[in-house]
Amino acid sequence: MSALQRFEQRLERLVTGTFARVFRSAVQPVEIAAALQREVDNSAQILSRNRRLVPNSFQVELSPADHERLSPYTGMLAAELTDLLRQHADEQRYVFTGPISITFQERDNLTTGRFRITSQAMAKVTPVEGQRLTETAVRRAPVILEVNGIQHPLEPPGMVIGRGTESDLRVNDPGVSRRHVELRVQPGREDVTVILVDLGSTNGTRVNGKRVQHATLTDNAEIHIGNTVMRLRHPRGHASNPAQSPPMDYRTRGPAPPADPPPNPGSPPRRSSGGSPEPRRPDGSSGRPPGPGSQGPPGRQGPSGPPGPNTPSANWMR
Repeated sequence: MSALQRFEQRLERLVTGTFARVFRSAVQPVEIAAALQREVDNSAQILSRNRRLVPNSFQVELSPADHERLSPYTGMLAAELTDLLRQHADEQRYVFTGPISITFQERDNLTTGRFRITSQAMAKVTPVEGQRLTETAVRRAPVILEVNGIQHPLEPPGMVIGRGTESDLRVNDPGVSRRHVELRVQPGREDVTVILVDLGSTNGTRVNGKRVQHATLTDNAEIHIGNTVMRLRHPRGHASNPAQSPPMDYRTRGPAPPADPPPNPGSPPRRSSGGSPEPRRPDGSSGRPPGPGSQGPPGRQGPSGPPGPNTPSANWMR
């Protein structure tokens, strides 16, 4: 007797006549069971001579009418389908990446009697011992490592990721080595640097689709180990201690130029009526010609006196 036949017999013993009538003109549970088996068979990946890796997370997409009919029985149906997949995996020597999960989703683009199966490998992840995964801890972390939708704070000096108990972050994926990869976090003045080092894993490590032994990770980098995908994120950007902004010149809406020191420390430069400092000559004199009777700097006479040795030519007034 095949696994599908045993599944049908168990289902017949569990359901009532009302339940049978519900499925008379809609999606049949045995059709879903057969589709799940085909999905597992088509997705199997060879791990070793006697082991093949298969996905463990399944979504059954149904039309609105079928989803409404099935919704009161999804819990019982998911449990029966899970047992069926376990038996099928034992017969075929399949290995699941984690606990089996079967959910039912409504899709408007499907008509009554039509359904669709999607699957993915979701390994069980054990966080770092003593690490809190609260929203506050994640927000304060300089770097975040996202694994199967869960965000893990990544702080200096880093962590070792693998399947064994000696790893900091444990990923229960048969394709992951006991000590697979190390992420080293090196803090800097304004940002942190994350360096990936493969620890001699059996199946290797890929970063953004490229197999690597050693790599410096950038924001949003994808890390593949076994059948598990991780993503690195820098939530606080690049500058953690931004430099103080330069003063603003509101006349030009740009940074104000540095002010030149006055030529004579004892007397600040005079300002013209327009508010701008008067120009000064190299000898410290004002850019304006002296008035009648005024006393210029040493070596210069007024207009009525004879020119001194430092008196410039009259062309400077033009």
